[in-house]
Amino acid sequence: MKRTGTLLAGMLAEGAFAGTSGSSPVPEVGGRLVFSMNRNWRFSRLAVPEARTKDFDDSRFERVVIPHTNTRLPWHSFDDKDYEFVSVYRRHFKLPLGTRGRRVFVDFEGVMTASTVWLNGIRLGEYKGGYTPFSFELTPYLDFDSDNVLAVEVDSTERADIPPFGHQIDYLTFGGIYREVALRIVPPTFIDNIFAKPKDVLTLYPRLEIDCFLEHLEPSRETLSLEVTLRDGDRVLATGSQRVPPAASASDPAPHTVRLEKLGPVVLWDLARPKLYSVYVRLLNGSRLVDEDSCTIGFREARFTENGFELNGKVVKLRGLDRHQTFPFAGQAMPGRVQRRDAQILRNNFKCNIVRTSHYPQSRHFLDACDELGLLVLEEIPGWQHIGDAAWKDLSVDNVRRMIRRDWNHPSIILWGVRINESRDDHDFYTRTNALAHQLDPTRQTGGIRNFEQSELLEDVFTINDFGFPLRAPNHPLYLNTEFVGHTYPTKTIDNTERLTEHTMRHARIHNQLASNPQYAGGLGWCAFDYNTHFDFGSGDRICYHGVADIFREPKPAAGFYKSQCDPDEEIVLEPAFRWARGDESIGFTKGVVCSNCDHLKFYVDNKLIAELDPDRSEFGNLRHPPFVLHLQPFRNAWGDLRIEGYIQGKQLIVKRYSGKGIDQQFSVLPDDTDLVADGADTTRVVLRVADEFGAIRSFANDAIQLDVEGPAEIIGDNPFALVGGTGAVWLRAKEQAGRVRLTASHPVLGKRQLDFEIAAAAPEAV
Repeated sequence: MKRTGTLLAGMLAEGAFAGTSGSSPVPEVGGRLVFSMNRNWRFSRLAVPEARTKDFDDSRFERVVIPHTNTRLPWHSFDDKDYEFVSVYRRHFKLPLGTRGRRVFVDFEGVMTASTVWLNGIRLGEYKGGYTPFSFELTPYLDFDSDNVLAVEVDSTERADIPPFGHQIDYLTFGGIYREVALRIVPPTFIDNIFAKPKDVLTLYPRLEIDCFLEHLEPSRETLSLEVTLRDGDRVLATGSQRVPPAASASDPAPHTVRLEKLGPVVLWDLARPKLYSVYVRLLNGSRLVDEDSCTIGFREARFTENGFELNGKVVKLRGLDRHQTFPFAGQAMPGRVQRRDAQILRNNFKCNIVRTSHYPQSRHFLDACDELGLLVLEEIPGWQHIGDAAWKDLSVDNVRRMIRRDWNHPSIILWGVRINESRDDHDFYTRTNALAHQLDPTRQTGGIRNFEQSELLEDVFTINDFGFPLRAPNHPLYLNTEFVGHTYPTKTIDNTERLTEHTMRHARIHNQLASNPQYAGGLGWCAFDYNTHFDFGSGDRICYHGVADIFREPKPAAGFYKSQCDPDEEIVLEPAFRWARGDESIGFTKGVVCSNCDHLKFYVDNKLIAELDPDRSEFGNLRHPPFVLHLQPFRNAWGDLRIEGYIQGKQLIVKRYSGKGIDQQFSVLPDDTDLVADGADTTRVVLRVADEFGAIRSFANDAIQLDVEGPAEIIGDNPFALVGGTGAVWLRAKEQAGRVRLTASHPVLGKRQLDFEIAAAAPEAV
């Protein structure tokens, strides 16, 4: 859940203590303080028992910044055992003066896989799970006047007692404290969570119900009150309040509901205009502030019906991809900027309207970006085919709880996945997960990803992986296809045109069938990006080449099909599914497929018109924008530069050119961003490409690119980096000093390219 109030409080706290040693006083105001704890960690690959103690000398440990992977790896052909070890992280901190009398928690957003936490040598407990957040209370064991030491022993082995492990899984989990950490200081009675539920959003009188969960860590004899404000930016739309009666101490947070009526007209959250609002909650004792928090929401109605999926009362055919959150070299340890970029690629570059977080809850930064971009989400619990024993199932049920309570305010999330992906039926287990999801969040439907048609349906929506063609007919009124193509047709960027084209056509055929029947709510192809896997899956180099983009997020031709299905008002698309080369098919170049949302194409070779085409509606009659298929046999003697012109209603709107010379002509270095923050974690992708004179990638360029960095940043990736399919990427991570960075990339023939980055100063961490 995007908790903007918490984050704002943390930033204010950092600003208040900027440049101090951590012994500054807490301001004499109420409310919480949240401090980032991502810098100044000490790390050792060897977890010695002495490192759990307070006085252990960790000066020889490596100084690291969170997110952190326990080891950096090649992008392929490595052994997963290289990251499967037990490591230790240590963090020294001092509390601000005036903290005594408050409660102090450490919040971990994600640690892979099991975490045992000590404070000042005292064991606080173990958390089992790598994809869901957890916290430990530090209060009883803190030294409020001097140094404190957190020690986290991280077991990154594949333990059979923790989902998704216990059998084989087709992905890698990597290791380390790979999501952010924070120190949270709250009063004895505080706001534990907020769930804001829009109601009647399609009427003239939308409402908002806000469940405020209060945790009473000591008996309260006073009558408190909750004050809730709905805002559009700085503009207040509505306020409401609710008295909170005195309560005894309780271990479970108690919900108190505040209702906001008569909101007036609100802008609905939808795909084209994902409008967001803010909800601010204050806990008051009279006029004195006790605690405060906030969240971001959207007003929308999202339901699967017998007509398909409906958003705000209108049927939307779902068209998306499944996503693994792993990256080359760094595993899962990428910060917010990189996580958000994946959502931007899916929504803006590939024009998807839905993503599935296969097969686990993913970064809050990714989900925040989905909210902001209008990208729908199916989020599911960790797991892959295997169901463990009773204790394993209890952890899985707890994963449902933590996933939903973290993410229930995201308007982008439309379906909770409450089964283990492709697992066998288990009536009692899935009755529990489904019931818990409905209990926690009655506003959303549930699904469960299965791979066999006769599976028992306990959820609301029958969600199924179907890798056959043609697809099975829907056997339930609410029906969503959640995987197809993928592992049945792995495709690399260096494969020949026949395979690249067929890969594209298979995705097109599936979506054509999905469009043929309104009972198909749509589908999510397997998958967005190639990903690392175990030795018994993939292509023999620890990669599954199942994506419509490679592991560096560079698109294959199949990504062009997804992109071509957008409205021309959004973008004019023309994406060939072939290389312009005579001999790239086994029998010569005979068929050229182009994915486009134009209604007419013209093809020229050396400026001579060779063909005009309309979309292929004979095979793809259900698609709004079918592919174009050019049969080249009549033009086999024509060779030279290719020009394709795209027309809509007789007007030329796009032109693309491809060289017939077969020469590497251009070397490009393309950063996603050039402004970073000197927090030691901020990172951006830098794409390397070799192209012809018109900018088309030369797919067999495999040159080694030498990279040199001047200034406060480091390269995450191979150096030199050998291109794959004419392209590839490394990531540039800022260090903790502000300044200018120059990246020089040297191609052995095409010369050097230089990029300049500005690294802005980051506020120091206050503890």
